[in-house]
Amino acid sequence: MKNMNFLKNIKFGRPSVKQIIFWGVALAVAVGGFVFTRNIVTCWVITPLAGDPPASCGTITAGLNGPELTNEEGTPVAAPTSEVSGTPVVAIPDADNIPPAWDGASRITVLLIGLDYRDWTAGEGAPRSDTMILLTIDPLSKTAGMLSIPRDMWVNIPGFGYSRINTAYSSGEGAKLPGGGPALAMKTVEQFIGVPIQYYAQIDFYTFIEFIDLIGGIEINSTERLVLDPIGSGKDKLIITCCGIRELNGEKALAYARTRKTEGGDIDRAERQQKVILGIRRKVLSPKNFPVLLGKAQQFYEEFSAGIRTNMPFETALQLGVLAKDIPQRDIKRGVIDNSMAAFDNTTLGGQDASVMKPFPDKIRELRDQIFTSGGPLSPLAQGDPTALMVADQAKVRLLNGSVSPGLETRTENYLKAQGMLVQEVGTADRTYDRTVVVLYSPKLYTLKYLQTVFNISANVQIRIQPDPNSAVDAEVFLGNDWANSNTIP
Repeated sequence: MKNMNFLKNIKFGRPSVKQIIFWGVALAVAVGGFVFTRNIVTCWVITPLAGDPPASCGTITAGLNGPELTNEEGTPVAAPTSEVSGTPVVAIPDADNIPPAWDGASRITVLLIGLDYRDWTAGEGAPRSDTMILLTIDPLSKTAGMLSIPRDMWVNIPGFGYSRINTAYSSGEGAKLPGGGPALAMKTVEQFIGVPIQYYAQIDFYTFIEFIDLIGGIEINSTERLVLDPIGSGKDKLIITCCGIRELNGEKALAYARTRKTEGGDIDRAERQQKVILGIRRKVLSPKNFPVLLGKAQQFYEEFSAGIRTNMPFETALQLGVLAKDIPQRDIKRGVIDNSMAAFDNTTLGGQDASVMKPFPDKIRELRDQIFTSGGPLSPLAQGDPTALMVADQAKVRLLNGSVSPGLETRTENYLKAQGMLVQEVGTADRTYDRTVVVLYSPKLYTLKYLQTVFNISANVQIRIQPDPNSAVDAEVFLGNDWANSNTIP
């Protein structure tokens, strides 16, 4: 994997409208996406929150290119050095720019990262993260969630020791770790919150502004009077009055999402950022905008080059966009790690006094379980006997024989009916199939998983997702020669 070169990769030029539309759609609707597709997740166990840091941590020190190495109390400690070069030894976390292919049925979580570009423009090295929001979707329970993490949270950054969470990004970029700042930020948040993160998205300010203007602005429910400072100098203050629905253009939406000049500081800002995300979601999913944006998704993706940095593949983003409308806003859980879940404390970072938030793990775990589980803590997905879950799904199935074995569809029908499956139709396929293919028309995920197991389907090309509310069946199985040659059925 190539090392990340921050100064070469960061782009501040204004991207074209076409370049921003697709990824804007994907990110805006990801928080509300209900996804049904290839394989159903069999189990997911939420890991515990991180405890004490390891006895030996990594070692990049000082400044914005890496937090000062300290113990848990914030006392600076000496960094070990390499015997060969005399330079600090960095424990490089496992990271990859391209995550494993998403099966489409497991919970998916995205880390949304906003950068503090003042660090870069001031010539102080790689920027810290100004915003961290986890966006999560559970296609089984048809719920989604948002969890905001304050930038001053005191956490263990893998390979660097304890510091503010907003330095994870700058540490990964400054040390040129595999995956750069995004990979280390994801690793840090995974360890701190205790949930796996599959993707990240980092958004340029100007891309954000142009996207909001492109969709005609957004609406938020204002509960306070705010005087906002937009990016750049020489501009008048922006005023948002209280109280009620207010329309925001791109510039005002960005200023609204970034301001923290209120009594609650970062906590209030996190609430406003979540309002902006929901406002974008509502506008993008409107009948006026959604068909236009979706229809040109491939074109926009191919032309994309600047404005958004992400590891989310096109196919995944498109699935999230298409199916987002299936989760109503009332089923989007929201949370902010606030002052009741952490205590302010003073420490030393980079040789300077610093105020940090030291977390209360039990409190944060409670909030995490509210957002990342359905049906109670540590039970985010339905579990049980696969056959019983398939039967409960009540899916209607059509079997079509695409093999060279006559009567295979009838023998398979008898076999599956004996297991409790609702086989509605049998027939002959349109052609010969070497491998069995399953086509899913509605979100019968337990049935999909059962069929995958029965027919020993392991390749993604053998599962096709074709949402069709008018289909007479929920799933269609094209029986291939691989099934005919197996010894599973009589």
